[in-house]
Amino acid sequence: MTKVTMDHAAASEVFNRDESYVDWHDETLWFVRQKRDRSSKQLPEWEALRESASQIKNYVLSHLDELLVAFEEKAKANGIHVHWATDAAEHNEIVLGILKKHNVKQMVKSKSMLTEECHMNDFLSRNGVEVIDTDLGERIVQLREEPPSHIVLPAIHLKKKDIGDLFHEHLGTDEGATDPQYLTEAARQHLRDKFLTRKAALTGVNFAIAETGGFVVSTNEGNADMGAHLADVHIACMGFEKIIPRQEHLGVFLRLLARSATGQPITTYSSHFKKPRAGQEMHIVILDNGRSTQLGRADFRNSLKCIRCGACMNTCPVYRRSGGHSYHNAVAGPIGSILAPNLDMTKNADLPFASTLCGSCSNVCPVKIDIHDQLYKWRQVLASQGYIPKSKEVGIKAMSVVLSQPRFYQWSGRLGRAVMRTVPFVVNNSLNPWFKQREMPEPPRESFRDWYVRNRKN
Repeated sequence: MTKVTMDHAAASEVFNRDESYVDWHDETLWFVRQKRDRSSKQLPEWEALRESASQIKNYVLSHLDELLVAFEEKAKANGIHVHWATDAAEHNEIVLGILKKHNVKQMVKSKSMLTEECHMNDFLSRNGVEVIDTDLGERIVQLREEPPSHIVLPAIHLKKKDIGDLFHEHLGTDEGATDPQYLTEAARQHLRDKFLTRKAALTGVNFAIAETGGFVVSTNEGNADMGAHLADVHIACMGFEKIIPRQEHLGVFLRLLARSATGQPITTYSSHFKKPRAGQEMHIVILDNGRSTQLGRADFRNSLKCIRCGACMNTCPVYRRSGGHSYHNAVAGPIGSILAPNLDMTKNADLPFASTLCGSCSNVCPVKIDIHDQLYKWRQVLASQGYIPKSKEVGIKAMSVVLSQPRFYQWSGRLGRAVMRTVPFVVNNSLNPWFKQREMPEPPRESFRDWYVRNRKN
């Protein structure tokens, strides 16, 4: 079996080279987490909403066949063309086929993590179609020729100066300009012509309603609405887990989504699409791409409940200090670390180990996904199937020997404390991965066990 190269740590080390950026990234995302906490505490029924959303999603995962068929029937009756894609390649071919049918060479696109998952932009570009991302953060990273680092805040890894320099190069803004209002206006003017002249627009889907055959797209910038309403062809792409049973369930999820994502009471635009306007053609592409496999894994199926709010990323101490690009996957952070191995264990075996297992991700998840528990279980699966490096395998076996023998464990602890105290350079050097980014703690004189035994009679 081919062993995976563990590269999250290496990519994190690159991100950590600029301490000021790392500190800023950490503090900014924690600020968003705090906004989420304040917003959620304003609702006495917050925990009841989480439980309701979780139970609705449990129902969805147990009735996907019925709900998807019902959605297809209603959507077709509404005049929407429905397509089914087994994997990313088929999804991309379907989108390209629709564009070719209408002789479209240029398309505007709003934020869609599913198309990032499918690497659709690169595929369409290779086939002669120019894709313009119209979400401001997405447009920024597109101009930088890099993927988004966060599912809600795509350019959160950048500072105003970075964006000012980028816009000066590509949009002709004043050199050195960093005023957010000025830069945003420049982006708005840059994108206005794209909206007005593109015949096709692609959006994601936040929720698809089986009862009505309609779907909802949530944005803060209105770019999805601008693209969809001006274009002759509207293509919407969704993973099949985005389905919910009834229209009345939307209220539960919309109240949870924005508060969990950015601390807002609700997103600025929650746009409902049910049928194409007169003269317009509307398509929806429903993708599997490994989701059926995940659904069949009892320990991991709950990951499909995710509503892509990003709350787990904002609270995760590892993500905040390693950056989204270190996860080498469309969806980063804790939720990405339990979704990615399902797609490719060889490529993504490192990701479940990029966690402290502190449980904060599970605590903030609006649909109660047991994220930290799944991270732990993925580690077991990956280790048992040989998807971890030999060095880690040897290390795990060595620790197993130590931890299974109490006297040996106690002796090792005493020896380790003595070494750190008397010859600290043995551990305080670049060969120790912990020392590269941290100061080693001062070793205690005795272990808690020794202290407890000595004081037990007191």
